Amino acid sequence: MSYTSIFKPHLLAGQVIVVTGGGSGIGRCTAHELAALGAHVVLIGRAIDKLHRVAGEIVAQGGRVSFHPCDIRQEEAVQTTVTAIVVAQGRINGLVNNAGGQYITPLESISAKGWEAVINTNLTGGFLMARECYLQSMQAHGGSIVNIVADIWGSMPSMGHSGAARAGMVSLTETAAAEWAHSGVRVNAVAPGYIASSGMDHYPPEAGPMLREMRHTVPLGRFGTESETSAAIVFLLSEAANFISGATLRVDGARPQVRMGWPMQRPDADALQRDAIKPFDGFHLAATPRVFQE
Repeated sequence: MSYTSIFKPHLLAGQVIVVTGGGSGIGRCTAHELAALGAHVVLIGRAIDKLHRVAGEIVAQGGRVSFHPCDIRQEEAVQTTVTAIVVAQGRINGLVNNAGGQYITPLESISAKGWEAVINTNLTGGFLMARECYLQSMQAHGGSIVNIVADIWGSMPSMGHSGAARAGMVSLTETAAAEWAHSGVRVNAVAPGYIASSGMDHYPPEAGPMLREMRHTVPLGRFGTESETSAAIVFLLSEAANFISGATLRVDGARPQVRMGWPMQRPDADALQRDAIKPFDGFHLAATPRVFQE
């Protein structure tokens, strides 16, 4: 089996695309799709064992891949890593700023250290990666950056640190799109909503009932798939999006449009099978999060 992409074969042939957080979840899925479309994918992450595993999966499918362990929160490490990529590959055509993380807690319980850890991972690290890819390659050769944010519309109660960071990344996306356009660089964001990803496996068991109920707050009546997020990322990296920059593409089933007092009608079983809203899942190695296996 191999990745079943909706895009034409060889769409990204010859391109070098960096994926941070490429060792799991949406990053792993996106890396597989990019490689299946002909790109040389460069995986970035802190856990070398995860990077090695995903690289092995891609090689087994005939894809081209390399990886560099890096803590994107550390400026010198990012500079050194991007230099190594440019030396090895010649240039960087695309960056998927996917690395991120957060934990469930109310604002009054977040310590300064916890706040800084989430901000540094979800905002500062993405800025450092984008800046260095721009300075060391894209400023001279052009390119495309896709920042992965989140469903921040209506805020993120119990994840205020992540919401603040993601909102900052949306603003950073718009600023970079304006400042770097003259170099032929496009900068956009993808905002996943409720996606059935392996990232859910990191939430505590007591969050299970809440996670299983979340789909009932989505007008399309379901969770999204990693593949649906990856497809949005690939579109923004492709030449079909050459006049799109500074945009945030939501992949959320219209969840932010739900309003208190509005009698939301949920799709029935037949509706969920219609082509317009049924799940797309082209990732041959996708696994259902444990919380949905109970």
